[in-house]
Amino acid sequence: MEIRFGTDGWRAIIADQFTFHNVRLVSQAIADMLTSDSEGRPTDGSPSVAVGYDVRFLSDRFAAEASAVLAANGVNVYLASAPCPTPVLAHAVRQIGASGGIMITASHNPPEFNGLKWKDGTGGPGPKGQTCRIETHLERNVREARAPRHLNWRPGKEDYPGGDGTGFIRHFDPMPEYVAHIRNLVDMDSIARWKPRVLVDPMHGAGCGLLQGLLHDIGLKADEIHGRPDSLFGGLCPEPIARNLHDLSCGVVRGHYDVGLALDGDGDRIGAVDEAGQFVDPHRIFSLALLHLVENKGQRGAVVKTVSTTQMINRICKEWDLPVYETPVGFNHICEIMRSEDVLICGEESGGITIRGHVPDGDGILMALMLLEIMAAHKSPLGQLVKRLADRFGPLYYERRDVAMEVPCGKAELVRRLMDEMPQVLGGVAVSHGSSTDGAKLCLSDGSWLLIRPSGTEPVLRIYAEAPSSSQVEALLSEGLSLVQNHLGIRIHSAVARAVEGA
Repeated sequence: MEIRFGTDGWRAIIADQFTFHNVRLVSQAIADMLTSDSEGRPTDGSPSVAVGYDVRFLSDRFAAEASAVLAANGVNVYLASAPCPTPVLAHAVRQIGASGGIMITASHNPPEFNGLKWKDGTGGPGPKGQTCRIETHLERNVREARAPRHLNWRPGKEDYPGGDGTGFIRHFDPMPEYVAHIRNLVDMDSIARWKPRVLVDPMHGAGCGLLQGLLHDIGLKADEIHGRPDSLFGGLCPEPIARNLHDLSCGVVRGHYDVGLALDGDGDRIGAVDEAGQFVDPHRIFSLALLHLVENKGQRGAVVKTVSTTQMINRICKEWDLPVYETPVGFNHICEIMRSEDVLICGEESGGITIRGHVPDGDGILMALMLLEIMAAHKSPLGQLVKRLADRFGPLYYERRDVAMEVPCGKAELVRRLMDEMPQVLGGVAVSHGSSTDGAKLCLSDGSWLLIRPSGTEPVLRIYAEAPSSSQVEALLSEGLSLVQNHLGIRIHSAVARAVEGA
């Protein structure tokens, strides 16, 4: 058995690797990390952890088991009394002043998955040093057959008082404090005055009712589809990308709504459709939000994006003389810069975006409200704002393809070969330089780019491209696939690849 933390926690298939036994093992390792120093010596003080969970199958029970293990190890636990989005739990970590947080969720993954996200005391993804220590404790405990400590506590609504070397377990509602905080970050009054008609799609996830409720509170016409919590997510993968938002797109057009707003399964990612039912990807949402903060709110600061995020961000930063940092994929890498720099906004191509003053983790709910604030500031529909963005900074098209490999290839070796044997021309355009921040990124003289990046969790090669036209994107993706097959000799399955929109 191997349990590893990826860029955003540990995920596995329920009843295969994601079992009560393994959740207890991971929770014990987290408790060991919290109650000992880097050398393994016991530390003074009583750490505390906020624990939340989404609407997936048995998430509440997994959260209760994690709480029972933590409390048995002397860790005080604040257990959410109902399912909540990940950003709500992340905010609670900071608001309570907890040592960290556990969120039981597999985010946007298919319904057969569940997972455990570890947050540090800032509410952001646990830094590499912490997750490595968790893995080290886990491996030692398994090797030495050290069973997890566990309270004889019956999961339910009753608190566990603690004492005699154990921590307490207190149920709490993290929602009111989060809502109050969000209201301070977004100009809700301007949204209320503009009165947009909004259709919300929480995709049967933990955000059901939350965004709609916030809009109803300020007197807006806001309706919701897929608003009933469902552990099977209505048969769809709860990821707010174009192919999963057909109902939202059709609903916006049929109902003459001004915008459609979507959240993923745990509410940390955003997707949107404009008034014509056209998908608006996170690249454009991120770009619009950055421009709004700078031009309409007069704010300044560093901007952080992952290596697979649009070059539009760089163009905006160049115009406004803002420093921009490019990180590997994953919010944990973004957080490393947020800990040392004054960051105005940061995000990734998958739809996880946050701003200064909020938790250092993606928040789809915040960004949905910000999108409405941007529309209200311009008194313009979303489609028109996207068009103005392209007119001003140039059109950019983006696509990703996932290629299933017959045999996994080593990431370091693949990147080394691509960088050492970099082609001089791609798609008829000169290659200006390369980057090995995460995979091999080949940047072209016209601002286009191609990124080839092996997945860290499955035998899949991800090929990304961005260019001024959709035909150029297709050409780059084809050349990237050819480069992988013919030049590097990587064997792929005959079912070549599938396109992924902004995922």
